[in-house]
Formats: sequence, C-alpha cells, structure tokens
Amino acid sequence: MGDILFLAHRIPFPPDRGDKIRSHHLLKALQQLAPVHIGCFADTDSDLQHEDKLHEHAASHILIRRTKSMVRAGVEAVASGKPVSVTAFAHCAMREWVRHTLADHQIDTIFVFSGQMGQYVPDSFDGRVVIDLCDVDSAKFEAYAKSGSSLRSRVDAREGRVLAAEEHRLAQRADFTLLVSEAEAALFRSRISPQLAGSVFALRNGIDAQFFDPQAVGPHPDIISEAGPHIVFTGQMDYAPNIAATMRFIDHVLPQIREIHPDAQFHVVGRAPVERLTACDGIGGVRVWGEVADVRPFIAAADLVVAPLEIARGIQNKVLEAMAMARPVLLTPEAATGIDAASGTHFAVEASNQALADRALALLGDGLTSLRMAAAARRYVVEHQSWPAMLAPLAGFVGKPAAEAHRDVA
Repeated sequence: MGDILFLAHRIPFPPDRGDKIRSHHLLKALQQLAPVHIGCFADTDSDLQHEDKLHEHAASHILIRRTKSMVRAGVEAVASGKPVSVTAFAHCAMREWVRHTLADHQIDTIFVFSGQMGQYVPDSFDGRVVIDLCDVDSAKFEAYAKSGSSLRSRVDAREGRVLAAEEHRLAQRADFTLLVSEAEAALFRSRISPQLAGSVFALRNGIDAQFFDPQAVGPHPDIISEAGPHIVFTGQMDYAPNIAATMRFIDHVLPQIREIHPDAQFHVVGRAPVERLTACDGIGGVRVWGEVADVRPFIAAADLVVAPLEIARGIQNKVLEAMAMARPVLLTPEAATGIDAASGTHFAVEASNQALADRALALLGDGLTSLRMAAAARRYVVEHQSWPAMLAPLAGFVGKPAAEAHRDVA
C-alpha cells in the first residue's frame, strides 16, 4: 500500500487528554502499516514544543498554531452556513499543505481524525478515505440546546443542526466512518441515510495498562498527608460536560458526604479550570489543582474516583484510567456508556444525586468492597481494553478492500 495522510485537529503529543490519547494511539498503529504524513494544529504555545515528536514519527508534517477566536469563527460560520466547530479549524495553510502532500507523495489513504478536519479532503482525491468522528458531536450540541439558556440554546441548536449536515456529508465522502463505541455507531447510523449505515463501524478506545499501573507510581504526597477521604475527578476543565459534572458533585453530592466525613476532600485535576471552578477552591473541601504533569499520583491517592457526567459521548478515558489504576470508580450511566463492565463488580453506576451520595458513602465506608471492586476493575482493563486489541481491526480499514472489512469490530 502507499502512504497515509493523517489529519488531526490537535497534535497527538503528548497523549494527555481524551482526543489526543486516541489520536496518539491511532497514529502509532498506522505507522506500523505505512509511512504517515501528519497535518495537525496546536492549540497552545506549549503544543508547539512537541513538534520534535512529529519529526520523529512523520514522513512529513505541518503543525499550525491555531489563533482564530471563537467570535471570529462564529461570524465566519454564520456567513458561510457552516458549523462554528468546523470553521474554527479552517486554515488556508493547511489546505495548501494537503494539496502539495497529495501531489508530491503516493497517498493511498487519507485518515481524518475528528470531523473538524474533514474539510481538507479534496473532492478530487480518489483514494481511500477513513473518517474517525469519535463521537456524534451534533447530538452533543442538541443536548446542550435542551439544557442551556434561551440565547445559548439557539446557538447550540444551530450548531447541532448544521453539524449534523456536515457529519452526513462526511459519511457520504468516507469509505469508512468510525465511532468510539457501538452505541455511538448505532446512534450515527440512525441519523444518516440507510444506504450509508453499512460503512459505519465502532473502533473502541483502549488503555495503556502498563502506564496506568498502580505499581508504577505512588500516591501524591500532599494529598495523603491530609485527612480524608479523598475523592478525585480528572479531565479538561474548560469542557462544558466536565464543568457541569464537577459542579453537580460540589453542589449536591459532596455536602452529603461531608455530613458523615467532615474532612472529605474533592480534588478537581485537569488543565484550564474555568473561573466558576477556581472560585470553589479551598471552600467546603474542594481542591482545584489545574494542569498537572501527571494525573496518576492523584488517582493513586484517591479513595474514590468519580465521573458524574450528565452529557457524555463515546468512552470516557478518565474512567478507564482510574480502573486501570485499581481505584473504585463511581459514575453515572452516561459516563459508563461504551464500557462493557458490570456495575457493582467493576465500578458503581448511579443516576441521581441522592443515589450518587449514598453509593459514595457506602464505598467509603466499606473498605473490603472497595478493594474488591478496584481489583476487579484493574483485571477488566488488562484483559479487555488494551490498545493493541482495540486497534487490531485498523489494518482492515486502511489496507484492504471494503468488502473484506469486518462489521463486528467493537
């Protein structure tokens, strides 16, 4: 086979957030199949510092610092009738680099990571196109529209509507469209033309169980030196579902826990916490840590890891990481979607605020049950969620005729 052009909306290094973790492991797997040319964006100046990784891993590459504001993207999107989330990643230099790369190299496959990058696939390209949407983002914006303020609801409703049209266009353009779970794949099939459904597949996320190993790192000393119990949430903290989840826990669940455990602390760990969250730091047992070099010591120090998400798409890496670190995990049904583990055995799933509080207290009060759940969680991840196992079908999508690809790859 010829070379692969890999287009990602964020540089796949370092793999320290959900989308970059998936793109990082996809890139590593694709490199085993053919030379890869990488086109991607940098969100921050710190992203630019990892360009040397692209030199190591790419046959050629471009890394563009994205500076377009969301206001400008919004104006351009309204004028063009396109989604804001797509317009935010529109850049003439990327388009020109793609044109030259296709002209200068024998590219057999364009692998698009995330729908924002589908705009760079030329209509004239007659090779294979694989688009990894990860999640059905249009459905996410539709959910935002139902729960937001009047103005925000209208903005999100428009984004959901035009993004759904773009997702349908991408499904028409692609030989294969990939989603992160069978539930997401089924949802996407239900939203596109029936004749396109046969090209939609699930390719699940994995976990690096050697890196997220409870024996590989000790608990954070500043946490275990203080009274507890300690409850941890990890994630990108300017992401709306994560903000809503942490505020839900702070406002409705943590106070009930502290009635029984007055010294209980809730640790919010992740980059770019919004002001609403930082304002909670130091109040009522809340610690907002912001960006950290390594989340593992924080997970290792947790008596309980929580993921009380109300809106969630795909598979939550934060959940798999905590399970791999052999910690008891309490989560909502939304956060458990796509993980074929059993509630009560591998983790604990509860829906309401009261049920979350009751289950948290039960786990914090029963060390033996928590230890058994944590050990079972680690076994589940090691046996069922390794990255090599999850990405084994990838070769079929980029290197074999479409008729040879297997439908049941989830």
